[in-house]
Amino acid sequence: MTKVTIYAKKDGSYTGFDVEGHSGYGVKGEDVVCAGISSLVINATNSILKLTDTKLETYSDEETGTIQVRVLENYGESAELLIESMILGLQGISDNYGEEFITLNFKEV
Repeated sequence: MTKVTIYAKKDGSYTGFDVEGHSGYGVKGEDVVCAGISSLVINATNSILKLTDTKLETYSDEETGTIQVRVLENYGESAELLIESMILGLQGISDNYGEEFITLNFKEV
């Protein structure tokens, strides 16, 4: 199962997110749930880095399915919109494939 944790402050501004594990929906290389999750998360991260002034710290480990992203500075509306778009896509995957393959948690920091 893939566990996604979204971190946000009390004011609702996002401070980062973690993605851990492989979904287990299909065999490696053919797992559409894992591919969808990866695509959404990597695209959001790359878009924030390329299209906004937001500075991120990132870590990934393909073997364990771990991606960690932390907002360092210059967080703004564009980065927020990109993260919200990622969350919307991840919720869609969860709704369509079930929580046995992906769970989303929101944590206040």
